[in-house]
Amino acid sequence: MGVSGAGKTTVGRALARRLQWPFHEGDDFHPEENVRKMAKDEPLTDADRRPWLERIRDLVTRESARGGDAVVTCSCLKLAYRDLVRAGANARFVYLALDPETAAVRVGGRLGHFFDASLVGSQFRDLEPPRRALSLDATRPVQELVQAVIEAFGLRIPLS
Repeated sequence: MGVSGAGKTTVGRALARRLQWPFHEGDDFHPEENVRKMAKDEPLTDADRRPWLERIRDLVTRESARGGDAVVTCSCLKLAYRDLVRAGANARFVYLALDPETAAVRVGGRLGHFFDASLVGSQFRDLEPPRRALSLDATRPVQELVQAVIEAFGLRIPLS
């Protein structure tokens, strides 16, 4: 979890590969209306985010119910969002902490993504840094972040 530009997708994919778990990109679960709104540089409201968060919660619940593990990315900026996602499932959060300037530079450098750098400020206004999450400095190298998650949660790396 974290603001746009924190590296959720990059770190999430690397972690999923290392653990041989399924990876789910949270942006793929946005309703089309949300994507259109963000493409017009309009920040999402809590009401806009609710169906998206419910879809992610349903995914997490399904994975948990089948006894599976997965890596799911999601900004989950507010405590209420995290509570909704973790409802009825065993979900743990990793918070990739990043400063606004670095986030804006990273987002501004992405090509073809619907989320524009102009929206970064709205994410920081909404951000409620988590107390119940593993917090990591998102400027660290990806492999260091992956290793920190594995060690902090005591995860097993499968033998090839």
